[in-house]
Amino acid sequence: MTPEHETHRPAFARSEFSYTDAQGVEISAYSWIPDEPIAAVQIAHGIGEHAGRYDAFAAHLAGAGFAVYADDHRGHGETGRRQTGGDLRRLGKLGPGGLVATEAEVLQLTGIIRERHPGLPVVMYAHSWGSLMAQRILNEHPQAWDALVLSGSAFRTFRHMESGDLNAHWAGDGANGFEWLSRDPQTAADFIADPLCFSADIIKLFGVADGLRLFGKPTAGLAPDMPILIVSGSEDPLSKGDSLKLLADAYRKRGVRDVTLKLYPGARHETLNETNRDEVFADVLTWMLDRVDES
Repeated sequence: MTPEHETHRPAFARSEFSYTDAQGVEISAYSWIPDEPIAAVQIAHGIGEHAGRYDAFAAHLAGAGFAVYADDHRGHGETGRRQTGGDLRRLGKLGPGGLVATEAEVLQLTGIIRERHPGLPVVMYAHSWGSLMAQRILNEHPQAWDALVLSGSAFRTFRHMESGDLNAHWAGDGANGFEWLSRDPQTAADFIADPLCFSADIIKLFGVADGLRLFGKPTAGLAPDMPILIVSGSEDPLSKGDSLKLLADAYRKRGVRDVTLKLYPGARHETLNETNRDEVFADVLTWMLDRVDES
């Protein structure tokens, strides 16, 4: 490819910062900021992982002109390391205020983004547990974001969201317990080798009350003009049966006009770390750019 045909990718700066939530917990956060951002993206990670696992995706978005932000949720990543005094065996415990306080610190980061980039639309990219929290936040704050991507999510009912062994389909001799994440074996290997990643039992970590709070459905009063993309692998064990179709239909029934469901055949839970990750990166970026242009 000759230079005149190369696509210009804005330069960006990656940095780390922290903020303190309402209960006094210091939250570690990260940003990837291009010179002249066209919009902002907030990333909310899943349980048992941390924001650093999204570095390649964040860099891809920043290269396309998005200011990207992510935090290590309470009990996770560097936030969790600090909360536990460095005892990584205790990662996953959310601390005072539990799930509700964790959702509040996620929304607090949204406020920081809007303060730093006044007037720019904010897109939330929320994965797995992050997507369940995003669904809950949206019910209470329908205009928290200008667009929402729910990745590796589920229709939050006992019938349609798996709460048992997510690796059951791949269990057997030689299984490492994390095959459910991706068809790419390197994804599981990297997860296992990462000291800030861990296998999570939600009830043991969060308690019964907070575990049950993760169940629920879209409520009335949602913003009809806030677009939603639901993206997942067809073999993601978190969503059972027609879970994601029901989720998309539920948002449409609540009046959301622009709801897109994208399933990748054969892919598992972490589409950003799948064998077709380049396709996923491109599809999500295109969807975001289209919605930012409309805002």
